[in-house]
Amino acid sequence: MPRQFPRLPLPGGTITIARMRVRSAICAAIVGVASIACGAESTWELRGDRWVEIPRETPATAPAVEPLLDQAEAMILAGNHKAGLRTAVQWMRGKPKDTPQRDRALMLIAEASYLEGDRIDAYYYLEQLMDEHPDSPLFHRALQRQYDIADAFLNGYKRVFIWFPILDAEDEAIDMLYRLQQRAPGSAIAEKALLRTADHYFNKSDFDLASDAYGVYLSSYGRSPLVPQVRLKRAYATLAQFRGIRYDATPLIDARAQLVDIANTYPDIADEEGLDDLIRRIDETFARKLYRTADFYRRTREPKAAVYHYRYLIATFPNSPEAKLAAERLSEFDDTYLQEPPPNPGEGYAPRLLRDYPEGYR
Repeated sequence: MPRQFPRLPLPGGTITIARMRVRSAICAAIVGVASIACGAESTWELRGDRWVEIPRETPATAPAVEPLLDQAEAMILAGNHKAGLRTAVQWMRGKPKDTPQRDRALMLIAEASYLEGDRIDAYYYLEQLMDEHPDSPLFHRALQRQYDIADAFLNGYKRVFIWFPILDAEDEAIDMLYRLQQRAPGSAIAEKALLRTADHYFNKSDFDLASDAYGVYLSSYGRSPLVPQVRLKRAYATLAQFRGIRYDATPLIDARAQLVDIANTYPDIADEEGLDDLIRRIDETFARKLYRTADFYRRTREPKAAVYHYRYLIATFPNSPEAKLAAERLSEFDDTYLQEPPPNPGEGYAPRLLRDYPEGYR
């Protein structure tokens, strides 16, 4: 069966793609175009209700050959970075911003600087490329190279001072990653930069900043396949901010809620990471904190508050060692303070133990 071509709407009716190609070839022959051009298929684009022929790029419209830049690129590829850098800079001198292939020259200078170890200079040449040529085909390559520079600094790469690589540049690297996110918001490289920033804070034990950065990632890239791991790291970063039973329990509360949510949503991760045991240890910490709080009120002669916290501890964590100690303490108080209705278990900042929920987490 002969191939059927789709019929396309035209102002005067319809015409097949095959006939359009024939007409194009005939017209080319009439005007005396070379036979090799007649054999080439035209590119057509629908603009409004008309199909418009888009001419192919010819040698006359192709980018001009730049032997000096070709020479610089060959030098860099051969490992002669300094000579390639000098050659590209020589080509750049005196040329205005709209000179064709100026973006290529900036990329070659940045690449040569990068390979020579001048990562900061390379970064700023890449910045110049993207500022002056935002529509350059090298734009995304420049973004990736900037990410490589920031990642190297976060991994311990040192800046040179008096010929010696001795200066850290972690703060500069974080600024670079932030700038990347501004350059290309919502892109894959921006997602990668944000996650790298959060992981850096986590690895450096800046858990408050790590938790915030992971939270921004989850709100910005909620459909990423990395969401389960990011949620888990955020919970760990939140938990790590708890300083002990003598201090504020807010990080413990938030971490427990996050871990329970992860365990409900991703049971496989809960099994792999042992989240059940971790949540139980958190509950045991809650019990110790409650007992310490109640004992503080007892020692400061606030019997009503002390009784409330002892009873709250017993109701919420009845199987904990602290519950037995709390029961012993309650026997020391006058019956007057025991006439109040007992507090409801599990309310406030201290949730129930997991084993008290046979149907699962709550």
